[in-house]
Amino acid sequence: MPENYKDFHSSFMNQQYPSALLEKAVGEFSKLPGIGRKTAMRLVLHLLRQDQPTVEAFGNSIITLKREVKYCKVCHNISDTEICQICANPQRDASLVCVVENIRDVMAVEATQQYKGLYHVLGGVISPMDGVGPSDLQIDSLVHRVGEGGVREVVLALSTTMEGDTTNFYIYRKLEKMDVKLSVIARGISVGDELEYADEVTLGRSIVNRTPFTGTV
Repeated sequence: MPENYKDFHSSFMNQQYPSALLEKAVGEFSKLPGIGRKTAMRLVLHLLRQDQPTVEAFGNSIITLKREVKYCKVCHNISDTEICQICANPQRDASLVCVVENIRDVMAVEATQQYKGLYHVLGGVISPMDGVGPSDLQIDSLVHRVGEGGVREVVLALSTTMEGDTTNFYIYRKLEKMDVKLSVIARGISVGDELEYADEVTLGRSIVNRTPFTGTV
C-alpha cells in the first residue's frame, strides 16, 4: 500500500471527529467486546448529553469496581468481601461443588434455582490454540480444595465444547484418586453450546439430571 495512501486514509479518518477528545473516548469504548466504532460513537454521544453528575457517577462506578472488587478466596467468584455471599451462606451445601468456566456461568446456574451447592470458578478452559494451559486456570486450587476434605461431589458444568471436554478430562485425571464423586451436567445442553446462553429450564434440568463422569471426552 503506498505511503501517501496511508497518510490520506489517516487524515480522512481524523476528519470524521470534530474533537480529539471525542475520538479518544470512542476509541476506548470500541475496545470493549462486541462494541464497534459506530456503537461506541452512540454511547459517547449519549454520555455527552447527560448532566455532569450522571457522567461522573458512571465513570466513578467503573473506577470503584476496578479498585475495590474482590475475588472470593474459596471459589474465585466476584465479591465485595473476602468470602462471597454464596460461600458464606450456611444454607448452601458445602459438600457439593459446581465447577464453571466464569462468573457469567455462576449467574446462569443460580438463575435456574435448582442448585444449592457451592461453586468453583476456573477463569476459563484449557485451550492450547489460545495459549491457555492448566496453570492459567484455578485447577490447582480446586484440587487443594477437594484434598482438604468435606467435598463429596464435584459437578463439572463446563460448556459442551472441545475445550470444555478437554478441561473436564484434565480435572478428572487430577481428582480420580481422591474420595470424591465426579459428575457432569446432563446433555440437555447441546454439544458446542456455551453454558451462559442456555435457557434456565434446560440448564436447570441438566444440573438436576447430572450423570457420573467416567473420564471419556
